[in-house]
Amino acid sequence: MAKTVTEDPRTKGPKPEPEFPQKPQSEPGTEAEMTPKADHGEGSYRGSDRLKDRVAVITGGDSGIGRAVALAFAREGADVVIAYLNEHEDARESERLVKEAGRRALLIDGDISERGKCEEIVERAFREFGRIDVLVNNAAYQPVKESIAEFTDDEFDRAMKTNVYAMFWICRSAVPRMKPGSAIINVASIQAYEPTPNLLPYSTTKGAIVTFTKGLAKMLAKEGIRVNAVAPGPVWTPLIPATLPAEKVKTFGSNTPMERPGQPAELAPAFVFLASNESSYITGEVIGVTGGRPLP
Repeated sequence: MAKTVTEDPRTKGPKPEPEFPQKPQSEPGTEAEMTPKADHGEGSYRGSDRLKDRVAVITGGDSGIGRAVALAFAREGADVVIAYLNEHEDARESERLVKEAGRRALLIDGDISERGKCEEIVERAFREFGRIDVLVNNAAYQPVKESIAEFTDDEFDRAMKTNVYAMFWICRSAVPRMKPGSAIINVASIQAYEPTPNLLPYSTTKGAIVTFTKGLAKMLAKEGIRVNAVAPGPVWTPLIPATLPAEKVKTFGSNTPMERPGQPAELAPAFVFLASNESSYITGEVIGVTGGRPLP
C-alpha cells in the first residue's frame, strides 16, 4: 500500500531568510523576473476530471494566482479563456500550460477598466466555445501611497474600474450566457477585512467585492448559478515587486503565522473546489487562504 506523505505547511514555499533577493519591477510585473520563482503547480497539481469539458474565463490569467487557476482548471479538464492586460510573454506561458494539459486556450489582451473590453471578453469566449461555465474575476490594480493626499483621482478611478466595475460588467455580460450549475468566483482579499493604510483604494475595492459577491449570490440562486469569493492573504506574484516598496517586498509574508507568503499553487485548489460540483451547496461565501491570518 502506498504511503500518504504529509508536508509541513511552514516549508511548502520559500520564506524571506532574512530577505527575498527580489528586485523591483515596473508595473504590471512579469513572472520571468520573480526571485524566487513562483510556484503555480507546474510540477505538483494533479487533476481528476472535476471540471471535465467545462469552459472557464479567467481575468488576469497570465500570471500569479490566475495562472495557477488556469493550470489547475485545465488539468481538471476545462478549456480556458485567459484575459490579460499586456503581459504577452506571461500569457503565452499560461496558454502553453493549458494546452500541455490537453485543453484549449484562448488569449484575449486589453484593459478591463473599459466596459467594451469586458463585453468583448465574454462575447469572444462564447463565440469560440459556445458556453461559459466558470467565471473567475481575478485581475486587479493596486496603487500604493503613504498618505491619502498622494492618491490621484485617476489612480482611485482606475482601481475602481479594474477591480469593481470590470467585475460588474463581465458578470452582467456573462450571466445571461451561463446555465444552471455554473459558478462565478471573485477574488477578494484579506485587505477587505484588515486593510493596510497605503493600499487604501485597493482595500476599498476588495471590501466592495465581498459585498457584491454576497448580493449577487442571492440574486442568482434562483437561476442555479453559484457566486463565491476567495480571499487571499499575502501571495507571491508579480503584483508584489511591481507595486510595493522594496523594503516591504524583501520581507513579504513574514507577518503571517506561517512566516512566509503563499504560493499561487496553494490558492488554486480553493478555486477548483468552488467551481466544481463538490461545492454545490455553497454560495455567497468567502474562503480565506491567508496563511493563518483569520478573516472575521
